[in-house]
Amino acid sequence: MEVFWVSTCSRNANFALSAEVRRDNAEEMKVVMQEANKEFSLAERLQGQYRRLSARYRARSRVEVRLRQPVISFTFDDFPRSALYTGGAILQKYGASGTYYASLGLMGTVAPTGEIFMQQDLPALLRMGHELGCHTWGHCHPWTTPVEDWEVSIRRNQNSLAKIVPGAKMRSMSYPLSVPTAANKKVCERYFDCSRGRGDFLNAGIADRNFLSSHFLERKLGGPEAALHAIEENRRACGWLIFSTHDISANPTDFGWTPEFFETVVRAAIGSGALVLTVIQAWDRIRAAAEYRL
Repeated sequence: MEVFWVSTCSRNANFALSAEVRRDNAEEMKVVMQEANKEFSLAERLQGQYRRLSARYRARSRVEVRLRQPVISFTFDDFPRSALYTGGAILQKYGASGTYYASLGLMGTVAPTGEIFMQQDLPALLRMGHELGCHTWGHCHPWTTPVEDWEVSIRRNQNSLAKIVPGAKMRSMSYPLSVPTAANKKVCERYFDCSRGRGDFLNAGIADRNFLSSHFLERKLGGPEAALHAIEENRRACGWLIFSTHDISANPTDFGWTPEFFETVVRAAIGSGALVLTVIQAWDRIRAAAEYRL
């Protein structure tokens, strides 16, 4: 199977995706991965800092996170099959469920994060009690994609899911590849209850429902120490900690982890006394508490 990563977000794009387009996207994704590992100039670092601060502080939708018990969510970007059948099995072993962010334009392909979900995996995931969230149809870059094309890709993802699983709805969003512009955050506010980015912060006190922070579990980032520290911090703050990763396999990509590593983190999450909930379950709990206080 040919390895590629879809990132086609133009309103005028041919969504059937020819082999030539797929090869072009493969080259584009190689560049993205190289960017993630190269040394940056001062100007590039300042630009990256500006984007991160813009995503964190512009177009905010503030929500108070006040919980009686800490909450932890496990999320999987791109929805590699191993994330469901290996990672999901580990979660279910502990009586928990996860959130899987899918780009239906990637369905049935092999990406840099591994073999991506097949059509039959979508109803299977929902039957298992997991949440299915949106990652845009074309795995769009949230900073460089024009707002009109960004919205088209969100709607196409939702409509494609409805054709496969009638009645299914994506209520939460994960931004692919990078941080979003303020305009694209505002689009997500119209379509989703909440949207998740990066950040490595806890969601405690006041959070932004358009850009919830998450802590990434990736092999290239090192061992479990940082994750275990985050779990302890979340316990003390009685906050909402979101973990994010990709594939879970014996030979993971740089963007995933092994089953042993993942189970270590899940076991620590349960042991901390936290509730392990899907993103939308956690959001509903936080929203209900905020409405009760009103």
